[in-house]
Amino acid sequence: QVQVVESGGGLVQPGGSVRLSCEASGTIFSILTMGWYRQAPGKQREFLARITSGGSTNYAESVKGRFTISRDNAKNTVYLQMNSLKPEDSAVYYCRAQTAVPVWGQGTQVTVSS
Repeated sequence: QVQVVESGGGLVQPGGSVRLSCEASGTIFSILTMGWYRQAPGKQREFLARITSGGSTNYAESVKGRFTISRDNAKNTVYLQMNSLKPEDSAVYYCRAQTAVPVWGQGTQVTVSS
């Protein structure tokens, strides 16, 4: 019954910024660890960032300093702020809820191109 839905992707210029959102339902959101991942064509899904129920975060080395994960428990939503975007960041971005069996969203496409 747990579900997560991503939104906010689209086309962005190199050097630009995008904020992705992931809204969860069917769970007590405030106790969940939530994460963001991405998958580019021909590549494996890549971990990007994670945030615990207490607000602790960790990031993949590849995105430290550019991406920021945050959460708003009142809105059952986790965010991924992405700055200084590069063409290499183009991918489908996925949200994951760390429930007993992890639940993935449908993904949202981010394309970085001039």
